[in-house]
Amino acid sequence: MHDLHDHDLGLAHDLKALDALASRRRALRWFAGAGAVGLLSSCDSGTTASTGGTVVTPTPTPTPTVTPTPSTTPTPSPTATGCIADPAETGGPYPADGTNTSSGTTSNVLTASNVVRSDIRSSFVGSSTATAPGVQLTITLTVVNVNAACAPLAGYAVYLWHCDRAGKYSLYDLPAESYLRGVGVTDSNGQVIFTTIFPGCYAGRWPHMHFEVFSSLATATGGRYAVLTSQLAMPSATCTQVYNNATGYTASISNFSGVSLSGDNVFGDNSSAQIAQQTPTMSGSVAAGYTASALIGIAR
Repeated sequence: MHDLHDHDLGLAHDLKALDALASRRRALRWFAGAGAVGLLSSCDSGTTASTGGTVVTPTPTPTPTVTPTPSTTPTPSPTATGCIADPAETGGPYPADGTNTSSGTTSNVLTASNVVRSDIRSSFVGSSTATAPGVQLTITLTVVNVNAACAPLAGYAVYLWHCDRAGKYSLYDLPAESYLRGVGVTDSNGQVIFTTIFPGCYAGRWPHMHFEVFSSLATATGGRYAVLTSQLAMPSATCTQVYNNATGYTASISNFSGVSLSGDNVFGDNSSAQIAQQTPTMSGSVAAGYTASALIGIAR
């Protein structure tokens, strides 16, 4: 009697074993194909893939957080926002800069050899050398470039003129006189200083001074080359002090009571910021005289 081993169970047994082995191989090939398709599908769609029955979720590559860099733009300095462009205003009834006439005569004081002067209280054209009476006023005008952080404009020419204490203009109401007119050239600080008198108030207008600014003394001829023609508004409190306490300003008392800045045909449509810059700061008294300063902004 022979021993029975696993590999010697007869022909029928062997045929069954071979058939089972073939079935297992077909199943393995089917699962291998399905797994490959599933793997490719997961790679294309970005979904999770299955490996050995365990679900694996791909870990995204972390994106570094970018910390915003603080702005390095400097905060504007007070001087950069401390000035605005002065508004252009009318040259008034008779600027005597060659642009208009009075009684058929055209005067151009800007071409006079002695028009550049600091003290403008005396007449300097023709035979008269009369000095305009009134409360003394020394005013410093600083010309700046509003497009360059209020940098001073050196070498600019400023022509200043205004009425006398009775509200009259030289070379216009008073054709024989040429006082209260003059030109100054700005220094390295953009400043020019004039010694004059406090202007009177005539009917219908707020007390004021006229000025023109030229880019240089050489261009300050003909009046048509000014980069700005504008006016300064006299401070209300100083007007009241002068008109009620100084000799020769009697007519100004009633004239001043009938006007206002808001109703003025020159200053009335200006903004509060423009009025503030057009109004000089003043200190002093009727007896000692006044000291004033004003900023003139030019857009260059």
